[in-house]
Amino acid sequence: MVRIFFRTTSRLGQSFISLVNSFGEAALLFASAVFSVFTQRLRGRELLRQILFVGVKSQFVVLTTGIFTGAVFAAQIQFQFARLGMESATGVVATIAMCRELGPVISALMIAGRVGSAMAAELATMKVTEQVDALRGLAVSPIDYLVVPRFLALIISGPLLVALAIGGGIVAGYVVAVPLLGVEGNYYWDRIQLFTEAKDVWIGLIKAFFFSLIIAVIACYEGLRVEMTTEAVGRATTDAAVNGSIAVLISNFFFTLLLNWIFPVG
Repeated sequence: MVRIFFRTTSRLGQSFISLVNSFGEAALLFASAVFSVFTQRLRGRELLRQILFVGVKSQFVVLTTGIFTGAVFAAQIQFQFARLGMESATGVVATIAMCRELGPVISALMIAGRVGSAMAAELATMKVTEQVDALRGLAVSPIDYLVVPRFLALIISGPLLVALAIGGGIVAGYVVAVPLLGVEGNYYWDRIQLFTEAKDVWIGLIKAFFFSLIIAVIACYEGLRVEMTTEAVGRATTDAAVNGSIAVLISNFFFTLLLNWIFPVG
């Protein structure tokens, strides 16, 4: 029993040390990227290429996710509120939920799965094939050339994609609640305009900014720390998607508490 206890404690300690070390390395990567943004020349062509990949090519995925999330959520609210005689609150609850929680979180999860994993795979492949070392040999910083454009593309495109998802979800909620479930249309929109405030939208966009930042750091970190084997590329891709999604869900709890304290409901 004593041996099992010490073995378990040792493994937990090693896991904790590894986690702290990963946080430290990711923080250093983030600090290096921020320093490079303000001190080095921006590579505009690479930035535009990354914005095309992150923003433009993610529109369909994010919009589809927002539309069907808003539609399902509005339907479920209407089903339950109809039992309580609160049908008039369907639009307000669905809209605020899309702005404050569902829009930014669901969109960030889709971005982590599509963009984060792709970025990690690309960077990991470049490292395994020694392209990253070749950049260093040419006196080009991998942070400036590889990390910063991806970093900026995500924090520029992320809030725009979330705004697209929020808008699509609100419209889809209206379509489900009014034509399909019989809620009075004018009253639906009047309640939304009366109870939805600008701060509800700002909360979603602020979350989107920080979620994009988290995804960018994790994706670049997982891609650049990969071991020099082909199997490691697959692991880096999976780790970027999974760790990015987990980080979004965990951080969302703290952002929700903080932002609701800064922008209280009502």
